[in-house]
Amino acid sequence: MENYRLSNGVNIPKVGFGTWQIPDGEEVYNSVKHALEVGYRHVDTAQIYRNEVGVGRAIADSGLAREDIFLTTKVWNDKHDYELAKASIDESLEKLGVDYVDLLLIHWPNPVALRENDAWKTGNAGAWKAMEEAYKAGKVRAIGVSNFMIHHLEALLESAEIKPHVNQVLLAPGCPQEELTAFCRQHDILLEAYSPLGTGSIFNNELVKDMAGKYGKSIAQVALRWSLQKGFLPLPKSVTPKNIEANLEIFDFELSAEDVAKLDKVEGVSQQKDPDQTNF
Repeated sequence: MENYRLSNGVNIPKVGFGTWQIPDGEEVYNSVKHALEVGYRHVDTAQIYRNEVGVGRAIADSGLAREDIFLTTKVWNDKHDYELAKASIDESLEKLGVDYVDLLLIHWPNPVALRENDAWKTGNAGAWKAMEEAYKAGKVRAIGVSNFMIHHLEALLESAEIKPHVNQVLLAPGCPQEELTAFCRQHDILLEAYSPLGTGSIFNNELVKDMAGKYGKSIAQVALRWSLQKGFLPLPKSVTPKNIEANLEIFDFELSAEDVAKLDKVEGVSQQKDPDQTNF
């Protein structure tokens, strides 16, 4: 597995295994365990996924050394407060059964409960302070955010002692988020791509189907390769063993610059939700 290097020098595998919508228990346990068996070394979960226990159990039973696995979790919307975030970090560590996580993210920037008078700014600053302390204490190796747009990042950077190492957003062919990407690169923030297959909408696109035939690859493999060539870190999710395996087979071919540009402009693919308008 190839790596990116975060701004603090920590290496992060270029492809992660996503666990969104995989139920806790045997389903997430078996999926994560198989992913680790076939070569994934990066697992992404979150408090709100409610599957941290199963993810942690799969990691413990994988036979791999803890330091060989890059593990991410996220602080949920009801923990945007210094004390609440501090407690939730320890809760996640306990559920995962680990002494540290490799990456901790604020999951969304602007929860419904914090929209009046820009209370989200204070909430994010409080949670970030707790995360910075966890980082300094060795409970976390890197800290970042998810679903943050430019104005959310600008507000956080005003008070942050440690700038975010990562921003995890929806990035897929047809949704390259170019302005946000440029801003993050300017600040040395790595972009992770959740839903790198456009929440499945990519599979109905004729241009991508044709491109998959051209390269002798699947639609998913073409979309994931696009992420890599854009400098993103894709987090594909699957519970099907053959798809889990196939989603790693993206390092043996390269898309032409012309085809990458075509994929940037694909239409009909799912787009990033507006974090200031979500209902949670």
